[in-house]
Amino acid sequence: MAFKYRRQPLKTFYLLFSIPLLLLRLPVWVLRNLLPSWRPRRQWSLGRCLAVEFINAATGIMVETSLPAPESFEQMARSAAKTGFVWFEPTPPDLITGDIARFAELNGVKPDRTGGFWYSRNSAPAGQKASPGEKVLFHLHGGGFVMGSGSPSFSPSATTFQGLFEHVPQISRIFAMEYRLATGPPLPIHNPFPAAVLDIIAGYRYLIQDIGVEPSNIIIGGDSAGGILAYQLTRYLAEGGSLGMAGALLLLSPSADSALRRNVDSMRNNTRSDYVSTWFDAAYGVTSLLGSLSRDELDKPWLSPGSVMFDDAAVKGLFTSFPPTFILAGEAEMSRDSMRKLRDRMAADMGNNQVTYAEVVNAPHDFLGLSLLEPERTEGLKEIAKWAAVTLV
Repeated sequence: MAFKYRRQPLKTFYLLFSIPLLLLRLPVWVLRNLLPSWRPRRQWSLGRCLAVEFINAATGIMVETSLPAPESFEQMARSAAKTGFVWFEPTPPDLITGDIARFAELNGVKPDRTGGFWYSRNSAPAGQKASPGEKVLFHLHGGGFVMGSGSPSFSPSATTFQGLFEHVPQISRIFAMEYRLATGPPLPIHNPFPAAVLDIIAGYRYLIQDIGVEPSNIIIGGDSAGGILAYQLTRYLAEGGSLGMAGALLLLSPSADSALRRNVDSMRNNTRSDYVSTWFDAAYGVTSLLGSLSRDELDKPWLSPGSVMFDDAAVKGLFTSFPPTFILAGEAEMSRDSMRKLRDRMAADMGNNQVTYAEVVNAPHDFLGLSLLEPERTEGLKEIAKWAAVTLV
C-alpha cells in the first residue's frame, strides 16, 4: 500500500533515514553500471544509468510518504496573466452520454469547472479566437492520473511543448488542459474515472464553441496517462459524441494497459531501463482511478486498450472512426509491448496508412519531457515532424 509513512512524526523519521540513504546507495549504483555490458542499455552513459537509478529510488520515497501537493485551479487562475491560464464551463449534461454517463453514475462523478493553459508561437493572447485553418494541439498531461500539470511551471509539459514548437511548425498553438486529479486508498476517494474525461470533454467543447477551432483542425494529444485520456476522448467522440471528430491523434508513451500486469516481456525485461518501475509497483494511480469500479475494468478496453487480457476480437471495429494517429514509444519502456498491441489493434481497424508508430531505441518512458534524454528526445520529435508534415495539412 502507498503512503505508509504519510503521517507525522513517522514521515519525518522516514525522510531523515531515506534521503541520506540515497547517497549511500550511489557507490552500489556506480558499481553495477560501471561497464557498458552491465548497464540496462550498452549505449547509455554511466550518468544516464545513475539518473534512472536515482529517479526510481526517489519515486520509492515519494510513494511511501506523499505526492507533491498540486496547485488548485484557483491558485492557477491567480497567475493567469503570466501563465496563460483560462477558465471554462463544465460539461453540459446533454454531452454526458453512453458508457461515460454509466461510469459517472457508478462512481458518483459530476461535471465541474476547470481550465487550462495556452501556449503560442507568437505570444498570442490566451483564449484568442481561432484563425481560419489554425491547427491547435489539445494536450492532456501525464502523471498517472494523480499528479502532473500542463502549467509552464511543470517541467515535463513545458519541455515537451518547447520541442513540439521547435520541430512541428504546423502546430500554431497548444492548449494544455487541466483535469481533476484522482486520489484513492489509503487516502479518501476523489475524482475517479471518468472525472478527468468529463473535464476534457468540457475542454474540447471550449475549443470548438468558444474559441472557434474547427474539429478537423484539433490534434488531440497526451503523454503517459494523458495519452490514454486522449484515446478515451477520441473513443467518446467516435461513439456518438456530438462535437465532431478531431483531425488527428498524437499519443506519447500512452499508458495502454492501466492494470500494469507483468505478463508481457517489456514489463519484465525493462525494469532497469525505465524510471517508472517503482511507481508501477505501487499501483497507486490504478487504485485511485477505479474508485468504486471493479478491478475487472482494468482488463477492458476503456482503461486498457493495449491489454493482452482480452482477444483482439473484443475491440474489432472500435477504432474504425478514429482520425490519423501517431504513437511514440520508447524501446526501453516497461509499457512498450502494450503500445505495440494498441498499434496493431488500431491498424487492423484503420489501416496501416492511418496509424504511424515510432519506437525510439534506448528511450525510456515519456522521454520528450526530459531534456537529459538526448539524442532520443530529438529523434522522437523528428519522427513526429515527419508525420505532421503529411497529416497536418
